[in-house]
Amino acid sequence: MKESEVPQDKSSLESSNFKELCYAVNDNGEYTTASSSGWTPKTIALNNAIQEINERVENAKKRVINKETSPIEYYMELHKMDVGILASYVGLWQWRVKRHFKPKVFQKLPQKIVQKYADIFEITVDQLKHIEHGN
Repeated sequence: MKESEVPQDKSSLESSNFKELCYAVNDNGEYTTASSSGWTPKTIALNNAIQEINERVENAKKRVINKETSPIEYYMELHKMDVGILASYVGLWQWRVKRHFKPKVFQKLPQKIVQKYADIFEITVDQLKHIEHGN
């Protein structure tokens, strides 16, 4: 696309004075970079993704409150991780992390492993073990 055709649609990036870097063709036919404040289709996709993430976090929180899963799953979703990423940070196999989602297993975890999870999520062990209903 030409430099003059780089989209400047309204987006959530605008409020943070953040511009996205795009490649465009200048008047001499050479590739150059241009700033874009947003592009409507991309903004819609980004907003949909954020909404889905928020729903996953809320569902995980409800499952923790209902004692269907452990707080590890909630904090994993809150930090936009998946089991593979979390497992690599904790240094455990994925199947072990999934097993720690079981409330009975979570309650019996050694303090050292619970502390590892808390450190990764940058919270205290107490915060990890007790999710507030209002937060």
